[in-house]
Amino acid sequence: MHDDTGSGDTAYDDTEQIDLDLSDVRVGDEPWRQRRFIRCRFIDADLRGLVTESCTFDECDFTGADLGDSTHRGSAFRTCTIRRATLGGSAFRGCSLLGTSLIDCRLRPLVMTDCDLTLAALGRADLRKTDLSGLRLREANLVETDLREADLRGADLTGARLLNTRLEGADLRGARIGADGLVQARLAGATVDAEQAIAFAAAHGLRIS
Repeated sequence: MHDDTGSGDTAYDDTEQIDLDLSDVRVGDEPWRQRRFIRCRFIDADLRGLVTESCTFDECDFTGADLGDSTHRGSAFRTCTIRRATLGGSAFRGCSLLGTSLIDCRLRPLVMTDCDLTLAALGRADLRKTDLSGLRLREANLVETDLREADLRGADLTGARLLNTRLEGADLRGARIGADGLVQARLAGATVDAEQAIAFAAAHGLRIS
C-alpha cells in the first residue's frame, strides 16, 4: 500500500480504511483529504501538525495520540475515543464531534468554530477562557467541566449535563440553557442577557412580577 506520511499503512486521499492499527502513522507535508477511517486505532500516534480536510473518523481510538497544532476543516470525528491525548494548539473549523469522548486531554489553547459537539463527553475538561461561541453542545456531558471565563455566546447547551460545571465569569449571552443547567451549574459572575436572568430567577423559584 502506498505510504504518503512516512510510516505505517496509510491511505490515498478519498479512500476508506476499516479496522486498521495506524498507531505508527506519521504526518507528512500534505493534508489528508476526504479520507474515511472506520474503527481504526491511532493509539499513541504522533499526529502533531496533521491537517485534515473533509475527512471522517467513525468509532476511531485516539488514546494517547498527539494532535497538537493540528488543523481540521470540515472533518467529522463521530463516536471517537480521544483519551489522554494532546490537542493544544489545534483548530477545528466546521467539524462534527458528534458523540465523541474527550477524556483527560490537554485541550488548551483550542480553536473551535462552527462545530457540532452534540452528545460529546467533555466531563472535567479544562476549557478556561476558550472561545466556544455558537457551538452546538446539545446533550453534551459537561459535568464538572471548567468553563470559567469561556465565551459561550450563542452556544446551544439544550439538554447538556451541567452538574457543577464551572461557568464563573463566562459570557452566556444568547446561549440556550435549560432550567436544570441554570440550577446545577456554578454561575457566579457570569454575564447573561435579560431573558436568561429571568429564566435563572424562575429556575430558582423566584416570582417575577
